[in-house]
Amino acid sequence: MAKIARTTAKVFYYARNFARDIAPQALFRRKLRARLDQARLPDAAVRRRLHYCNKLQDAFAPSADAVPVGKLPFTPTMYYYDLKEFARYFDPALLIDLQFGDVRSVPDVPSIVKNRPICADDGNAVLMKLDKFRHFHMPGDATPFADKLPAVIWRGDLNNPIRKRFLNAVRGLTFCDAGSHKPNAPAEYSKPFLSISQHQRYRYIVSLEGNDVATNLKWIMSSKSLCLMPPPSYETWFAESQLEADVHYVPLEADFSNLAERVAYFERNPGQAERIIAAANAYCRTFANEQAEQAISLLVLYKYFVLSGQIKPDPEVWRYITD
Repeated sequence: MAKIARTTAKVFYYARNFARDIAPQALFRRKLRARLDQARLPDAAVRRRLHYCNKLQDAFAPSADAVPVGKLPFTPTMYYYDLKEFARYFDPALLIDLQFGDVRSVPDVPSIVKNRPICADDGNAVLMKLDKFRHFHMPGDATPFADKLPAVIWRGDLNNPIRKRFLNAVRGLTFCDAGSHKPNAPAEYSKPFLSISQHQRYRYIVSLEGNDVATNLKWIMSSKSLCLMPPPSYETWFAESQLEADVHYVPLEADFSNLAERVAYFERNPGQAERIIAAANAYCRTFANEQAEQAISLLVLYKYFVLSGQIKPDPEVWRYITD
Protein backbone atom coordinates (compact mmCIF):
# COMPACT_ATOMS: atom_id res chain seq x y z
CA MET A 1 0.00 0.00 0.00
CA ALA A 2 2.81 2.41 0.88
CA LYS A 3 4.45 1.85 -2.51
CA ILE A 4 1.14 2.45 -4.34
CA ALA A 5 0.56 5.63 -2.36
CA ARG A 6 4.07 6.83 -3.13
CA THR A 7 3.60 6.15 -6.85
CA THR A 8 0.26 7.96 -6.84
CA ALA A 9 1.86 10.94 -5.11
CA LYS A 10 4.62 11.00 -7.73
CA VAL A 11 2.12 10.99 -10.58
CA PHE A 12 0.25 13.84 -8.90
CA TYR A 13 3.53 15.74 -8.41
CA TYR A 14 4.34 15.62 -12.13
CA ALA A 15 0.76 16.30 -13.24
CA ARG A 16 0.49 19.37 -11.02
CA ASN A 17 3.82 20.79 -12.14
CA PHE A 18 3.14 20.06 -15.81
CA ALA A 19 -0.16 21.93 -15.49
CA ARG A 20 1.66 24.89 -13.97
CA ASP A 21 4.15 24.89 -16.82
CA ILE A 22 1.56 24.95 -19.60
CA ALA A 23 -0.52 27.66 -17.92
CA PRO A 24 0.17 31.25 -19.04
CA GLN A 25 3.12 32.26 -16.87
CA ALA A 26 1.99 35.89 -16.76
CA LEU A 27 -0.83 34.75 -14.49
CA PHE A 28 1.71 33.79 -11.84
CA ARG A 29 3.75 36.99 -12.21
CA ARG A 30 0.63 39.09 -11.60
CA LYS A 31 0.26 37.36 -8.24
CA LEU A 32 3.77 38.18 -7.02
CA ARG A 33 2.76 41.13 -4.87
CA ALA A 34 -0.10 39.18 -3.27
CA ARG A 35 2.20 36.20 -2.65
CA LEU A 36 4.80 38.47 -1.04
CA ASP A 37 2.12 39.96 1.21
CA GLN A 38 1.07 36.45 2.23
CA ALA A 39 4.71 35.54 2.87
CA ARG A 40 5.10 38.19 5.57
CA LEU A 41 4.08 35.84 8.35
CA PRO A 42 4.29 37.07 11.96
CA ASP A 43 6.27 34.03 13.09
CA ALA A 44 9.87 35.19 13.69
CA ALA A 45 11.06 31.68 12.82
CA VAL A 46 10.17 32.35 9.18
CA ARG A 47 12.67 35.21 8.99
CA ARG A 48 15.31 33.23 10.87
CA ARG A 49 15.01 30.37 8.42
CA LEU A 50 14.96 32.77 5.46
CA HIS A 51 18.29 34.28 6.52
CA TYR A 52 19.70 30.85 7.35
CA CYS A 53 18.95 29.52 3.87
CA ASN A 54 19.96 32.77 2.17
CA LYS A 55 22.88 34.22 4.14
CA LEU A 56 23.72 36.87 1.53
CA GLN A 57 24.05 40.38 2.92
CA ASP A 58 25.89 42.39 0.27
CA ALA A 59 25.04 43.36 -3.28
CA PHE A 60 26.42 41.15 -6.05
CA ALA A 61 26.15 40.66 -9.79
CA PRO A 62 25.09 37.41 -11.51
CA SER A 63 27.92 35.61 -13.25
CA ALA A 64 28.37 35.16 -17.00
CA ASP A 65 26.99 31.63 -16.56
CA ALA A 66 23.73 32.73 -14.96
CA VAL A 67 20.55 31.58 -16.69
CA PRO A 68 17.25 33.44 -17.12
CA VAL A 69 14.40 32.37 -14.89
CA GLY A 70 12.41 31.58 -18.02
CA LYS A 71 15.07 29.13 -19.24
CA LEU A 72 15.97 27.06 -16.22
CA PRO A 73 17.60 23.71 -17.09
CA PHE A 74 14.94 21.00 -17.23
CA THR A 75 17.23 18.22 -16.02
CA PRO A 76 17.11 16.90 -13.34
CA THR A 77 13.35 17.32 -13.67
CA MET A 78 12.47 17.50 -9.98
CA TYR A 79 15.08 20.18 -9.36
CA TYR A 80 13.58 22.17 -12.21
CA TYR A 81 10.01 21.84 -10.98
CA ASP A 82 10.87 22.59 -7.35
CA LEU A 83 12.73 25.78 -8.26
CA LYS A 84 10.27 26.83 -10.96
CA GLU A 85 7.39 26.53 -8.46
CA PHE A 86 8.55 29.84 -6.98
CA ALA A 87 10.77 31.30 -9.70
CA ARG A 88 7.78 31.52 -12.07
CA TYR A 89 6.41 34.44 -10.01
CA PHE A 90 9.37 36.57 -11.11
CA ASP A 91 10.27 38.19 -14.44
CA PRO A 92 11.53 35.43 -16.78
CA ALA A 93 14.45 37.64 -17.83
CA LEU A 94 15.94 37.76 -14.33
CA LEU A 95 19.25 35.92 -14.12
CA ILE A 96 20.05 33.25 -11.60
CA ASP A 97 23.17 31.22 -10.88
CA LEU A 98 22.43 27.68 -9.78
CA GLN A 99 23.97 24.28 -9.25
CA PHE A 100 21.62 21.33 -9.57
CA GLY A 101 22.63 17.98 -8.11
CA ASP A 102 24.97 17.15 -5.23
CA VAL A 103 27.13 20.14 -4.26
CA ARG A 104 30.46 19.23 -2.68
CA SER A 105 31.92 22.73 -2.27
CA VAL A 106 30.62 26.26 -1.80
CA PRO A 107 30.07 27.99 -5.18
CA ASP A 108 32.37 30.84 -6.19
CA VAL A 109 29.34 33.08 -6.85
CA PRO A 110 25.99 33.30 -5.05
CA SER A 111 24.05 30.31 -6.39
CA ILE A 112 20.86 28.40 -5.70
CA VAL A 113 21.69 24.89 -4.46
CA LYS A 114 20.00 21.88 -2.90
CA ASN A 115 22.80 21.33 -0.38
CA ARG A 116 26.02 22.87 0.88
CA PRO A 117 28.98 21.78 2.99
CA ILE A 118 28.72 22.74 6.64
CA CYS A 119 31.42 25.36 7.07
CA ALA A 120 31.88 28.94 8.24
CA ASP A 121 32.09 30.61 4.83
CA ASP A 122 29.04 29.12 3.08
CA GLY A 123 27.15 32.30 2.18
CA ASN A 124 27.36 31.82 -1.59
CA ALA A 125 25.38 28.57 -1.28
CA VAL A 126 21.73 29.68 -1.16
CA LEU A 127 19.53 26.79 -0.09
CA MET A 128 16.22 26.02 -1.75
CA LYS A 129 13.97 23.04 -1.08
CA LEU A 130 14.98 21.09 -4.18
CA ASP A 131 14.38 17.41 -4.99
CA LYS A 132 11.92 17.55 -2.12
CA PHE A 133 9.81 14.59 -3.25
CA ARG A 134 12.83 12.39 -2.52
CA HIS A 135 14.45 14.20 0.38
CA PHE A 136 11.37 15.27 2.34
CA HIS A 137 9.46 11.99 2.27
CA MET A 138 8.59 11.44 5.94
CA PRO A 139 5.99 8.67 6.31
CA GLY A 140 4.28 8.03 9.63
CA ASP A 141 5.36 5.44 12.15
CA ALA A 142 2.79 4.00 14.56
CA THR A 143 5.07 1.53 16.38
CA PRO A 144 6.41 2.75 19.74
CA PHE A 145 10.14 2.44 20.42
CA ALA A 146 9.57 -0.21 23.08
CA ASP A 147 7.69 -2.45 20.63
CA LYS A 148 10.39 -2.44 17.96
CA LEU A 149 13.12 -5.01 17.39
CA PRO A 150 16.11 -4.32 19.71
CA ALA A 151 18.60 -4.18 16.86
CA VAL A 152 20.41 -1.85 14.44
CA ILE A 153 19.48 -1.60 10.76
CA TRP A 154 21.16 0.03 7.75
CA ARG A 155 20.81 -0.31 3.99
CA GLY A 156 22.37 1.81 1.28
CA ASP A 157 24.63 2.25 -1.70
CA LEU A 158 28.37 1.87 -1.11
CA ASN A 159 29.11 5.26 -2.70
CA ASN A 160 31.16 6.64 0.17
CA PRO A 161 34.20 5.25 2.09
CA ILE A 162 32.33 6.01 5.32
CA ARG A 163 29.75 3.38 4.45
CA LYS A 164 32.30 0.62 3.82
CA ARG A 165 34.08 1.59 7.03
CA PHE A 166 30.79 1.24 8.88
CA LEU A 167 30.04 -2.20 7.42
CA ASN A 168 33.51 -3.44 8.30
CA ALA A 169 33.17 -2.07 11.84
CA VAL A 170 29.85 -3.80 12.57
CA ARG A 171 30.46 -7.08 10.74
CA GLY A 172 30.87 -9.07 13.96
CA LEU A 173 28.00 -7.46 15.85
CA THR A 174 25.06 -9.86 16.01
CA PHE A 175 22.54 -7.10 16.79
CA CYS A 176 23.37 -5.26 13.53
CA ASP A 177 21.65 -6.00 10.23
CA ALA A 178 23.67 -3.82 7.86
CA GLY A 179 24.57 -4.08 4.19
CA SER A 180 23.93 -2.90 0.67
CA HIS A 181 20.92 -3.98 -1.39
CA LYS A 182 22.49 -2.74 -4.62
CA PRO A 183 23.12 -5.39 -7.34
CA ASN A 184 26.77 -4.34 -7.65
CA ALA A 185 27.51 -4.72 -3.93
CA PRO A 186 30.34 -7.19 -3.11
CA ALA A 187 29.04 -10.46 -1.74
CA GLU A 188 30.34 -9.82 1.76
CA TYR A 189 28.27 -6.61 1.97
CA SER A 190 25.15 -7.81 0.14
CA LYS A 191 21.81 -7.72 1.95
CA PRO A 192 18.18 -7.83 0.74
CA PHE A 193 16.27 -4.61 0.08
CA LEU A 194 14.13 -3.24 2.91
CA SER A 195 11.36 -0.66 2.59
CA ILE A 196 11.06 2.30 4.94
CA SER A 197 8.28 0.55 6.85
CA GLN A 198 10.55 -2.48 7.28
CA HIS A 199 13.31 -0.24 8.61
CA GLN A 200 10.83 1.22 11.08
CA ARG A 201 10.45 -2.16 12.77
CA TYR A 202 13.89 -1.64 14.34
CA ARG A 203 14.70 0.49 17.38
CA TYR A 204 17.96 1.83 15.93
CA ILE A 205 18.46 3.11 12.37
CA VAL A 206 21.84 4.33 11.18
CA SER A 207 22.09 7.34 8.88
CA LEU A 208 25.25 7.72 6.77
CA GLU A 209 26.05 10.46 4.29
CA GLY A 210 26.52 9.39 0.67
CA ASN A 211 27.45 11.81 -2.11
CA ASP A 212 26.30 14.61 0.18
CA VAL A 213 23.55 14.43 2.81
CA ALA A 214 22.01 11.19 4.00
CA THR A 215 18.67 10.81 2.21
CA ASN A 216 17.23 8.65 4.98
CA LEU A 217 17.92 11.13 7.81
CA LYS A 218 14.61 12.96 7.56
CA TRP A 219 12.35 9.90 7.61
CA ILE A 220 14.39 8.35 10.43
CA MET A 221 14.01 11.47 12.55
CA SER A 222 10.28 11.59 11.87
CA SER A 223 9.88 7.95 12.99
CA LYS A 224 9.73 6.40 16.45
CA SER A 225 13.13 4.79 15.94
CA LEU A 226 16.37 6.27 17.25
CA CYS A 227 18.72 7.87 14.73
CA LEU A 228 22.42 7.03 15.08
CA MET A 229 24.95 8.83 12.87
CA PRO A 230 28.28 10.65 12.72
CA PRO A 231 27.84 14.45 12.92
CA PRO A 232 26.74 15.71 9.47
CA SER A 233 29.15 17.47 7.12
CA TYR A 234 26.53 18.64 4.57
CA GLU A 235 23.16 20.31 4.95
CA THR A 236 20.02 20.97 2.94
CA TRP A 237 16.81 22.94 3.56
CA PHE A 238 16.51 20.62 6.58
CA ALA A 239 19.37 22.61 8.21
CA GLU A 240 21.29 19.53 9.33
CA SER A 241 23.94 21.70 11.00
CA GLN A 242 21.29 22.80 13.51
CA LEU A 243 20.82 19.23 14.77
CA GLU A 244 22.29 18.69 18.23
CA ALA A 245 24.09 15.51 19.22
CA ASP A 246 22.35 13.63 22.06
CA VAL A 247 19.35 15.93 21.60
CA HIS A 248 18.09 15.07 18.10
CA TYR A 249 20.30 12.08 17.29
CA VAL A 250 22.91 9.78 18.82
CA PRO A 251 26.43 10.69 17.63
CA LEU A 252 28.72 7.94 16.38
CA GLU A 253 32.50 8.11 16.26
CA ALA A 254 34.17 8.25 12.84
CA ASP A 255 35.34 4.64 13.26
CA PHE A 256 31.96 3.57 14.77
CA SER A 257 33.75 2.18 17.81
CA ASN A 258 31.09 3.49 20.17
CA LEU A 259 28.07 1.97 18.43
CA ALA A 260 27.81 -1.12 20.65
CA GLU A 261 28.20 0.94 23.82
CA ARG A 262 25.55 3.43 22.68
CA VAL A 263 23.01 0.74 21.84
CA ALA A 264 23.64 -1.02 25.16
CA TYR A 265 23.09 2.27 27.00
CA PHE A 266 19.74 2.96 25.38
CA GLU A 267 18.61 -0.62 25.92
CA ARG A 268 19.16 0.03 29.63
CA ASN A 269 17.68 3.54 29.42
CA PRO A 270 14.77 3.47 26.94
CA GLY A 271 13.38 6.67 28.41
CA GLN A 272 16.46 8.55 27.18
CA ALA A 273 15.97 7.11 23.71
CA GLU A 274 12.34 8.22 23.69
CA ARG A 275 13.39 11.72 24.78
CA ILE A 276 15.72 12.03 21.78
CA ILE A 277 13.07 10.60 19.46
CA ALA A 278 10.53 13.15 20.71
CA ALA A 279 12.98 16.01 20.06
CA ALA A 280 13.73 14.66 16.58
CA ASN A 281 10.01 14.42 15.79
CA ALA A 282 9.49 17.99 16.99
CA TYR A 283 12.36 19.18 14.77
CA CYS A 284 10.74 17.51 11.75
CA ARG A 285 7.45 19.23 12.47
CA THR A 286 9.24 22.53 11.81
CA PHE A 287 8.95 21.69 8.11
CA ALA A 288 5.31 20.56 8.19
CA ASN A 289 3.75 24.04 7.93
CA GLU A 290 3.23 24.36 4.18
CA GLN A 291 2.33 28.05 4.42
CA ALA A 292 5.66 28.79 6.10
CA GLU A 293 7.58 26.54 3.69
CA GLN A 294 6.18 28.42 0.70
CA ALA A 295 6.74 31.82 2.31
CA ILE A 296 10.39 31.09 3.03
CA SER A 297 10.97 29.68 -0.46
CA LEU A 298 9.54 32.78 -2.13
CA LEU A 299 11.44 35.16 0.14
CA VAL A 300 14.75 33.34 -0.40
CA LEU A 301 14.44 34.04 -4.12
CA TYR A 302 13.15 37.59 -3.57
CA LYS A 303 16.16 38.42 -1.39
CA TYR A 304 18.47 36.89 -4.01
CA PHE A 305 17.03 39.03 -6.83
CA VAL A 306 17.07 42.23 -4.74
CA LEU A 307 20.70 41.81 -3.65
CA SER A 308 21.70 40.95 -7.23
CA GLY A 309 20.36 44.38 -8.21
CA GLN A 310 17.80 42.98 -10.64
CA ILE A 311 14.64 44.14 -8.88
CA LYS A 312 13.91 47.17 -6.75
CA PRO A 313 12.88 46.16 -3.24
CA ASP A 314 9.33 46.79 -2.17
CA PRO A 315 9.64 48.90 1.02
CA GLU A 316 7.17 46.85 3.07
CA VAL A 317 8.55 43.47 2.03
CA TRP A 318 12.16 44.58 2.45
CA ARG A 319 11.39 46.03 5.89
CA TYR A 320 9.89 42.69 6.87
CA ILE A 321 13.04 40.91 5.67
CA THR A 322 15.57 43.28 7.22
CA ASP A 323 13.92 44.24 10.53
